[in-house]
Amino acid sequence: MCLAVPGRVLEIAEKDGTRMATVDFGGVQKEVCLEYLPDLRVGEYAIVHVGFALQRLDEESARQTLELFEQLGMLQEEFGDPWEMAAEAGGAPWPFTDDEPATDAAAGAARQEEIPQ
Repeated sequence: MCLAVPGRVLEIAEKDGTRMATVDFGGVQKEVCLEYLPDLRVGEYAIVHVGFALQRLDEESARQTLELFEQLGMLQEEFGDPWEMAAEAGGAPWPFTDDEPATDAAAGAARQEEIPQ
């Protein structure tokens, strides 16, 4: 699913002739194109879809929407790690914790447990 998600503009810069912003979506930051909202300013909120700010939004509406999306797990679905989500959907444990890969010994031990004797 691809959502239109409200986010808060943290900074604005021009990149290769295009007005871009760093936008915070409840803790996740992404680069967003501001060409459809050329007068959007730092601190304001906008609804963002596929990397484009499409509509200005008031802060209270943005916060309520972000809270609802988080409660429904939609922020994780939209911004989460697709590899981790695929592993979970397939019933496999995610092999990394705290962004550290599993050690070879731990991975080998896990494979040994799976092999029927």
